[in-house]
Amino acid sequence: MDDSAKKDKAPGPQTRLLHSGKAPRYAGGGAVNPPIVRASTVLFENTAQQRDLRARRGSERVFTYGARGTPTAFALEDAVSELEGAHRTRLFPTGLAAVGMVFLSYLRPGDHVLLSDGVYEPVRHLARSFLEPYGIACSFFAADGRGIEQGLRPNTRMVYAECPASLVYEMCDLPELARIAHAHGALLVADNTWGSGLQYRPLALGADVSVMAATKYLSGHSDVMMGTVSTTGAAWQPLADRCDAFGMAVSPDDAWLVLRGMRSLSARLQMHERHALQVARWLQSQPQVRQVFCPALPEDPGHALWRRDCDGTNGLVSFEWQPGTPAAQVDGFIDGLALFGLGASWGGYESLVNQAAMATARTVTDWSGRGPVVRLHVGLEDPQDLLDDLEQAFHASSLGRP
Repeated sequence: MDDSAKKDKAPGPQTRLLHSGKAPRYAGGGAVNPPIVRASTVLFENTAQQRDLRARRGSERVFTYGARGTPTAFALEDAVSELEGAHRTRLFPTGLAAVGMVFLSYLRPGDHVLLSDGVYEPVRHLARSFLEPYGIACSFFAADGRGIEQGLRPNTRMVYAECPASLVYEMCDLPELARIAHAHGALLVADNTWGSGLQYRPLALGADVSVMAATKYLSGHSDVMMGTVSTTGAAWQPLADRCDAFGMAVSPDDAWLVLRGMRSLSARLQMHERHALQVARWLQSQPQVRQVFCPALPEDPGHALWRRDCDGTNGLVSFEWQPGTPAAQVDGFIDGLALFGLGASWGGYESLVNQAAMATARTVTDWSGRGPVVRLHVGLEDPQDLLDDLEQAFHASSLGRP
């Protein structure tokens, strides 16, 4: 068969089935929310285009292989960068994976990292179980920022803060931490999961890197796991290089879920804030409660910093029982709640409750002699229904009934 006949021969059905529908052409507008693009292999027009794109992908974001991201993930990265005021953003399977990659990107054996006493507890475990065995020294400063200068060492390369802090929401002066860290030649990394980019913007306050668990408020529906890392331009390249080396990527379906959840982020947070403040003020009047933790409350020790640096609060409220309260009474209170689900995490539309083991969650601040602490995530339910639920649970626990 001559060459012209070969070219004119129509492909068989199986071939047509495999090669059709790749790039549909149609007249009309575009979708409001970017579509899900699932891809591992990416096809190129020719070898010149392949070489060109592969040569550029170290410094540019180009679609060359699924492990380096898809258009759906790129859309989410852009949205998060807009929230954070960042140069660029990378996505990770979980918030903790995002933290781990930050450590791997900027620290080397022989370095020292100084961490806030208020970090998310799994970060503390990561530091002890991974960083220290691999020759990276770790130590802690008070969650409100006190003692940071005394904690710096000649080999300190990173200061890692969570503000407001986990569980009881201590505020720290992030611009002052940035000044101190940068004067020492160290990076400042901030966990911004509480602030979600709308209510707190660490990069604008002087941080070099901002980490969020998109699992929480960005998603908003308790149905996806993801972490984000956003950086300034100066801090970007080490993170980008290490992510590419480790093949860090997320499912485009998960990226689409988070992107969809972010569309309602502002409206949801306003409702969380209204409901949480109503619950917090009610808790302050309860005889079983010694202290309510929420930086938006005027009585909170960090309230002045919250007013200066934040644009609102969220659904998180914790409270301390009176010292000496029996553990069985706290358990009875939690078990007696009907509208607050007992579970880890937060940031979804639903209300949650969990106990906070402050004796292990803090090592710089002494929590011995304090009462038990319970964390609430106040959801989007009718706040009066939530108050009624809390009231009946307090009453039942005081009578010794579950």
